[in-house]
Amino acid sequence: MNNRSFSVGSATFGDGRLTIIAGPCVIESEEHALMMARECTARARNVGLDFVFKTSFDKANRSSIKSFRGLGIEAGLEILENIKKEVGVPVLTDIHDVAQVERTAEVADVLQIPAFLCRQTDLILAAAQSGRAVNIKKGQFLAPADARNIVEKAQAAGCERVMITERGVSFGYNNLVVDMRSFPIMSEFGVPVVFDVTHSLQLPGGLGHATGGLSQYIEPLARGGVACGVDAVFMEIHEAPERAPSDGPNMLPLERMEALLESLRDIHALAQRSRTLKIEN
Repeated sequence: MNNRSFSVGSATFGDGRLTIIAGPCVIESEEHALMMARECTARARNVGLDFVFKTSFDKANRSSIKSFRGLGIEAGLEILENIKKEVGVPVLTDIHDVAQVERTAEVADVLQIPAFLCRQTDLILAAAQSGRAVNIKKGQFLAPADARNIVEKAQAAGCERVMITERGVSFGYNNLVVDMRSFPIMSEFGVPVVFDVTHSLQLPGGLGHATGGLSQYIEPLARGGVACGVDAVFMEIHEAPERAPSDGPNMLPLERMEALLESLRDIHALAQRSRTLKIEN
């Protein structure tokens, strides 16, 4: 990997580390978000992995007008700020519009550009100029090599803490596929590469009125991505995905999180040793 490393609070991206970005899809309530932040942080720390908590104050890309979007920017950012203070963990959240950037950057440690918006130049430039780290999700419609242009937009605006995320590519109707070649290809851009494993297992519009998912494949897909050398794994987690108001079918049940993190930590360590031996030889 040829990745420039950087820190976000207590978490490091790149530099041979494996970092976890995890949390529920959307803020459902302050009580729920705080509970999930505590539970996810504890599990990451138990296995010795750096951690960033993620959740969204608004999910603008919903299948139906009836879908739950979140609590909105002001209530959501107040909750994220409380999580930072009470749990002591950096936070990541989505932005969908240039008008949201300045306010969100006052709280969030990482601003995330959703995949469908990854070519919105004004949004990327505004996020890049915010002073916060920026995570850009590669669109489902882009080949891995095409994501270089996205990274270069952010860098042209002076952003030195930018990362690119793979989250699957559209493949036929109501399905996505992950091309594992994307990880070594995008690592050549010189920025940390993230694997969004749970969104890669969505079935977009698969339920007709909502997105379906294949959460039973999270563990093998995550292990494959780490073996390919990603710098971070992004996953949405819920204590009861069947009750989640958004993305439930593709979220990881909280009870499966720690065992998965243990295996990812061990696979990452093995992959790092293999790369070290290759360099030395």
